[in-house]
Amino acid sequence: MQKAIIGKKIGMTQIFDEAGKVIPVTVVEAGPCVVVQKKTMEKDGYEAVQLGFGEIRAKKVTKPLQGHFKKADVAMKRTLKEFRLDDCSALNVKDLVKADTFAVGDIVDVCGTSKGKGYAGTIKRFNNARLKETHGSGPVHRHAGSMGACSSPSRIYKGKCMPGHLGHERVTVQNLEVVKVDAENNLIAIKGAIPGPKNGVVTIVDQVKKKA
Repeated sequence: MQKAIIGKKIGMTQIFDEAGKVIPVTVVEAGPCVVVQKKTMEKDGYEAVQLGFGEIRAKKVTKPLQGHFKKADVAMKRTLKEFRLDDCSALNVKDLVKADTFAVGDIVDVCGTSKGKGYAGTIKRFNNARLKETHGSGPVHRHAGSMGACSSPSRIYKGKCMPGHLGHERVTVQNLEVVKVDAENNLIAIKGAIPGPKNGVVTIVDQVKKKA
């Protein structure tokens, strides 16, 4: 059965394996998540479960969403996400999904929102080279350079490396290994780095593309 859970990125640390080798890990507070809604083939045309994560006061929740939670008879949740699992019949509304859903050695994909860097130039955004800092090119050493000829094609092609908004976009890191699971404290240690800042919301699902 495919597995999925919503969590909060705590931060990075390191642990040691049995051979004494250092393993860099990211700690995620995974769950507990509650099943708020269950989609069925008869009613919705597909099968999926909607999980809720994180506490929130009722006064901060819109009235339509309050009714959604009251219909399921569950507490208000800050984050709602839907997952199409292989076997949704194993879960029902009000069921809890905890960190022990995953086990040590599982290979997972982690999705989150990357850190926002604001407006950035082409050097920071696309790793462009600087212009020469000798006579003849100043004072625009960090500018993007030529945009193309004015006569033909008389326009800038799509995909041209230009300054603009950097970061704060959906990023998925695939094929990461679960190194440790602390079911008592709802913590999962994942090998390597995952997207997003500390306390950022992430989703952990079973790997989609298996390594050759």
